Amino acid sequence: MKSVGWRIVAALGLAACGGSQEKTAGEAGVPVVAVESTQAAAPTPTAVPRVLIIGTSLTAGLGLDPDSAYPAVLQRIADSLGIAVRVDGAGLSGETSAGALRRADWLLRGPAAVVVIETGANDGLRGLDVDSTRANLRAIIGKVRRANPTARILLAQMEAPRNLGPAYTRAFHGAFGEVAAAEGVGLIPFFLEGVAGVPALNQDDGIHPNEEGARRAARAMWASLGPVLEGIAPSAR
Repeated sequence: MKSVGWRIVAALGLAACGGSQEKTAGEAGVPVVAVESTQAAAPTPTAVPRVLIIGTSLTAGLGLDPDSAYPAVLQRIADSLGIAVRVDGAGLSGETSAGALRRADWLLRGPAAVVVIETGANDGLRGLDVDSTRANLRAIIGKVRRANPTARILLAQMEAPRNLGPAYTRAFHGAFGEVAAAEGVGLIPFFLEGVAGVPALNQDDGIHPNEEGARRAARAMWASLGPVLEGIAPSAR
């Protein structure tokens, strides 16, 4: 993935940091204000393949109508192509990878044909230990495989702000590719490339994507997700 500037990676981290009351290892004493969260409801039995997105405020669509968040846009893209899938966004604002790991069992109660893991940006924003983030990501993947052995898994690349130093940002960036390679899962490139840090594509806070930004983010993610969905749920057209 091409390098992104501080403004972009900071925006990604802050976008994911909508604020939850959780405390994780290495975060004791860090005050976090709860703002908004969206969690997937318990899935109902269905023959339509389910796409579960375990994510942060980006997935929750903080500041947007739920129908404008990128998971809803992904659903419309799939529908428009005649690809019969159900996209469930399970985003929690302010969540770190440790929080996602704790939520994973609840989220994975029902079947999922594809699981997208969008977490870790808050780890980078807070300068948490990269080894811990890497371990959490691998543990989440392990839980997905135990719950749904046949599920396809995609890991979304996250970034850390550059003010934490080049050594940290390089290590953080590299952790996602390393986990994807070690676990044999797909890696989604930074799907806010060209959106984060662009005023016209973000809300008034300059952090969270607006409707157009969410549409562009969804199209960027679709470049990785679409071919997977076409393989498990061929278009009826």
